[in-house]
Amino acid sequence: MSRFTRLAIAATAVISLGAPMAMAASHADKPTPVIFVHGDSDTAANWKTTIWRFESNGYPSDRLFAVDLDNPAARSDDTKPQPNRSSTTDVASQLGGFVTRVLLNTGAKKVALVGNSRGCQTIRNYVENGGGAALTETLVLTGCVHHGVFVAPGVAMGSEYNGAGHFLTKLNADGEVIDGIKTVTIRSDRFDLYNQPMGDFIGQPGQPIGGSFEGPELEGADNRVLEGVDHRETAYSPRAFAIMYEAITGTPPKTTGIERATDITLNGEVSGWANERPTNLPLSGAKIRVWAVNATTGARIGDKPVHESTATRRGKWGPFEAQAGQAYEFVVRAEGYPVHHIYRAPFPRSSEYVNLRLYPLAEEAKGKTAAIGMMRPRGYFGADDTVTFNGKRAGGINESPVPNKWQSWHVTEKAGEPVVAEFNGEKIAARTWPTDGHVAWIELHH
Repeated sequence: MSRFTRLAIAATAVISLGAPMAMAASHADKPTPVIFVHGDSDTAANWKTTIWRFESNGYPSDRLFAVDLDNPAARSDDTKPQPNRSSTTDVASQLGGFVTRVLLNTGAKKVALVGNSRGCQTIRNYVENGGGAALTETLVLTGCVHHGVFVAPGVAMGSEYNGAGHFLTKLNADGEVIDGIKTVTIRSDRFDLYNQPMGDFIGQPGQPIGGSFEGPELEGADNRVLEGVDHRETAYSPRAFAIMYEAITGTPPKTTGIERATDITLNGEVSGWANERPTNLPLSGAKIRVWAVNATTGARIGDKPVHESTATRRGKWGPFEAQAGQAYEFVVRAEGYPVHHIYRAPFPRSSEYVNLRLYPLAEEAKGKTAAIGMMRPRGYFGADDTVTFNGKRAGGINESPVPNKWQSWHVTEKAGEPVVAEFNGEKIAARTWPTDGHVAWIELHH
């Protein structure tokens, strides 16, 4: 028996034997806790808007959780250690521990697990091989690669993403769903860049790779198809939310929008980058300043920041009481990193998942005097989207019908230049910053 399985069984015993009866009774009438699991190189913050939509439909905030998995990028070979990369067992074990904490804290007996991309394999591995089946009520799996990004017998057999490799072959061998666990999958009809028959988006243009549009489906599951969505929109779009909400609650949501609140408290984790991938590890001691900015020009308002803090041992930079309708610039200083400037549109609701990630300067901006990037963590920029800097089409967006770029950069010869970025109606004003010692970007909500 592996350490992974022993830990999961022990966790189950603690929950069943150690939870006080009074706690269990007091939570009996509350909704099932929902745990959201991000994908490769992603973060819990990706689920922020989904959580807002659940809350807007009356789902209690204290029953909604998103896990931040350490070293979230997969290894090239699952069996071989690699700096700042995680194995399938690493992330499934982390998820198991997180589920245990959620059950202990809520008094619930089971959870619903919602995953995107690599998060699907993580969930299935935990449920099928880590003792999670006994603790799981519902699975909603979106934009998954259950059958491989590519299928290559005898080649890269240690890759987590090879449909003919050791990991996925074993995961799919004994039936693809587990009896007694409601399982729903959500996929794109043909616009998921990691579920394609050709290798255009994984460095093998024009080559058949064995993938398919149907790759995210599971035999025996309730398999849903959303037309026109990209890889991430299978999870983070309003239409995807409607499916996951009904799967978990049994009823359709009253709204797929986000209801605005007046009292807004923000917090999150500061984390960094190493060996070409994000770490999701706390940058304790990082210095954070938050400035209110003019929503039209991006200029700072006043001569003092509205919030100053030092990241805690766990990397937390808040809490920060934000004003409804106010745009902000988050400034992060951390040892070994350039100063970061992150511009955000007004926040409609509170969130514990306003994570401040530090990134290296993009190749497009290197050697330029000043720059600012625009990023869309919950989707990709498509050929039919409105994506502009100061009213002009943003550069670097591939015109392929399959959306596959989530960042674009505006470079200039002048630091401090006002820039208004737009993505399909969401507009954020910012300022360019020198590329020498600074990284600046605009982070979209949608």
